[in-house]
Amino acid sequence: QVHVVESGGGLVQAGGSLRLSCVASGRTFSSYAMGWFRQAPGKEREFVAAIARSGGTTYYTDSVKGRFTISRDKAKNTMYLQMNSLKPEDTAVYYCAAELNIETKEYDYWGQGTQVTVSS
Repeated sequence: QVHVVESGGGLVQAGGSLRLSCVASGRTFSSYAMGWFRQAPGKEREFVAAIARSGGTTYYTDSVKGRFTISRDKAKNTMYLQMNSLKPEDTAVYYCAAELNIETKEYDYWGQGTQVTVSS
């Protein structure tokens, strides 16, 4: 079993930056892929980014490519999402996911989410 806790959300102006963190516990950190999803009000949860077990391969949805960077630190059991050039449409609750199937985007564990609000 894996337990994840997100942090780092907040209110930022358009064009600003935020870094989200996700601390994982339970199973060996490097044994599963992880990712970030987000859900805006009235919309379905959508895939944002994923990172392979080793951290060597990353994946992004088209709307965040070139602006967001996903990474993971094995020593700290932590995954990050560096978000730059934020836009109002990035406003959402961001969720960390663990035991992620990168092909299907299905996952077994997720956190409570952290709110990101981008003002125009």
